[in-house]
Amino acid sequence: MGRRKIISFANQKGGVGKTTSAVNIAACVAAKGNKVLLVDADPQGNATSGLGINKRTAPGSVYDVLIGRKTAAECICRSSAQNLYVIPSSIDLVAAEIELADIPRRESRLKTALDTVRDQFDYIIIDCPPSLGLTTLNALTASDGVVIPLLCEYYSLEGLSQLTLTIKSVRKLYNPTLELIGVLVNMYDGRLNLTAQVMNEIKKYFADKLFSTPVPRNVKLSEAPSYGLAIVDYDRSSKGAAAYSALAEEFTERCK
Repeated sequence: MGRRKIISFANQKGGVGKTTSAVNIAACVAAKGNKVLLVDADPQGNATSGLGINKRTAPGSVYDVLIGRKTAAECICRSSAQNLYVIPSSIDLVAAEIELADIPRRESRLKTALDTVRDQFDYIIIDCPPSLGLTTLNALTASDGVVIPLLCEYYSLEGLSQLTLTIKSVRKLYNPTLELIGVLVNMYDGRLNLTAQVMNEIKKYFADKLFSTPVPRNVKLSEAPSYGLAIVDYDRSSKGAAAYSALAEEFTERCK
């Protein structure tokens, strides 16, 4: 795998730290001198606001791109982080699933749009919605790889088989080169016995795919988005920033 990778962060379960991971890995990879585009494909738009972008004044959104109203290039905004650009989300994205229902090749619309800007960036990271609908399908069809963020708890493992099946069927039907880049554990607390048990379960499923740095529970990580900043810009000395910097190293290594 060379440079210029498109990677989706996906998990149909909400609240697993997917957006936090996508935003902070994107910002840390960008801080290392790479030009990164973050595509906020989640209608909640937390990645957009978490990087200091006002959805109301943004020039366009992923929704505009999907329905063909604007090009990807027309929707790109600068974020609060160095070298990091964003195609914002909007609540209209919920309607895209219905509007695209009858359009031919509807699963490839994001891929077609991102192909026009792909060679301007070293990495494109897509924050998927917490569902396995048409938007996630578009993201996976457009991607070279997928990262699955999980919480360190048993419920987190429940939806994984469904997601793994989705990845398999996307490979079969639309995108034969899609690969699993890694599984990333959030809200890690090494003091709990349960943590060790869950980590062992995850290793059983995804032996070599588990990122070696788990992200600890960290107050600073929760505070950063309300200031419109990634963790490396909000508090570089925090445990959260250290974890995401290490993850960004491993992420770029695995994308090679």
